[in-house]
Amino acid sequence: MSQAPDIARAVENVVRDCMGVREGEDVLVVANPATLGLGERLRGAAGRAGADAVMALMAERASHAAEPPAPVAAAMREADVVLAPTVQSLSHTASRKAASEAGARIATLPGVTEDQLARLMSADMEELRRRGHAIAAVLDAGEEATITCANGSDLRLSLRGRKAIPDAGELTEPGAFGNLPCGEGFISPDDGDCEGTLVIDGTIATVGIPAEPVKLTVSAGRLVDATGPEGARLMELLGAHGPDGLTIAELGIGTNERAELTGQIIEDEKLLGTAHVAFGASEAIGGRIQVPVHLDSVVMKPVVAVDGQVIVRDGELLL
Repeated sequence: MSQAPDIARAVENVVRDCMGVREGEDVLVVANPATLGLGERLRGAAGRAGADAVMALMAERASHAAEPPAPVAAAMREADVVLAPTVQSLSHTASRKAASEAGARIATLPGVTEDQLARLMSADMEELRRRGHAIAAVLDAGEEATITCANGSDLRLSLRGRKAIPDAGELTEPGAFGNLPCGEGFISPDDGDCEGTLVIDGTIATVGIPAEPVKLTVSAGRLVDATGPEGARLMELLGAHGPDGLTIAELGIGTNERAELTGQIIEDEKLLGTAHVAFGASEAIGGRIQVPVHLDSVVMKPVVAVDGQVIVRDGELLL
């Protein structure tokens, strides 16, 4: 019973603060059967804000970044605001990108539970936004990032020609897109110039928290080897979509002080002072790859440097 006020407040924050829903706007909520309850909460809040809010209920997809049905994709392009509390993420789909280009303001909430939304959206939003913009500014200005850690990570990523994005719940302008709960700054590296190893001791999307750290080997921008059963599963999920599925897609740094390690990537990639690297689809965030998969992996206590400037040290954000 004590949870109800928190989730109610979080939903109102999403609709009114993050999305800026206004009277007379068309709001589309896209949900799966498993997320219908949260979808109805969001639709109700949008209605209370004066919008004409409707729900699209679709079956779960085979993977993150798999496309929604064509009628849902068409409705997304026509909406003023799209809220997508789905099990599998729509963030990296061509449908989401097309809707953003048509002017829709979009928030994806993949796999989010009501508990997570209530907790993570109670973060210090002013400070979270400051952190996100500070990270994006450094990544934007940088030529090269490196990730090292005590477990043996040593990964180099080219940032040349790529634009960073602060994920800070600021989605009130036409075409704005973000992930909620929010809390990161990220960029799609130049996948043609990324080399090295990354040792994952946090969550691997759809796989969970590995029993032992997983060593990922990247060559010419692609994942070519991964240790342990969790690494084998990651390569299987990505490789099912051909070589492009194994292509490096994202470097992100978490900024949400309320995030906890849960095994759910929507929260764990937001952990303050962590870094995550994703493989698969990147076109929707400034890269060149469009495949129906995008899977993140989290390093808990990285050292991240951009052009030699250390911005994260052993899990502490220095910006």
